[in-house]
Amino acid sequence: MSRASDTAYTEIRGFLMSGKAPPGAQLTEEQLAEIAGVSRTPVREAVRRLEAELLLVRSASKRIFVADWSRDDIDEMFTLRQMLEGHAAYRAAQRLDGDGIEALEAANRELHAAIEGASPDIERFLTANRAFHEIITDAAASPRLGRVLAMLVEAPVVLRTARLYSIEDLQQSARDHDELIAAFRAHDPAWAEAIMGSHLRRAFHIFADAAGTGR
Repeated sequence: MSRASDTAYTEIRGFLMSGKAPPGAQLTEEQLAEIAGVSRTPVREAVRRLEAELLLVRSASKRIFVADWSRDDIDEMFTLRQMLEGHAAYRAAQRLDGDGIEALEAANRELHAAIEGASPDIERFLTANRAFHEIITDAAASPRLGRVLAMLVEAPVVLRTARLYSIEDLQQSARDHDELIAAFRAHDPAWAEAIMGSHLRRAFHIFADAAGTGR
């Protein structure tokens, strides 16, 4: 794979993850080449990779669109996250030491701080939330699990979900994190897995209801 293809992939993926292109928006190779600063040839390879990650989709007429999902698609994505991150939390509860728990507490303090003001700082919240979940995944000590989760967790559905949260939803998310830390301190895998499951199931309903997807 060429360096230009890697550059195109990184730049286009970053563009999609930023949320600047709404779900279902049509994109052309010319637009993507301009975004990536490369010619159209490496863009084609980048698009194939992003299609494999389900971030882009191609119609029967070969037009390129930002991925959009039905309620069933979203349900499946969150169900997979629930299974995988629940398993990660289970394993992490058996492995997290004092330093790991302190790192979780630091990330969670940042997350709480992001939503304490009159207007929540969503970007700060997302950064802290990502750090919190990455500590858990790393503590699970399963490279395969980490690779599969990376594709699901980084999908734009996660970014859009956070932006659909009310302040009450954000506060509940922070409380879920508090309880996860308590489960990790107790080294209770079943408790940690259960809290992670309810945390992600709530996120699914917030997203699906706010996005107005059909049942």
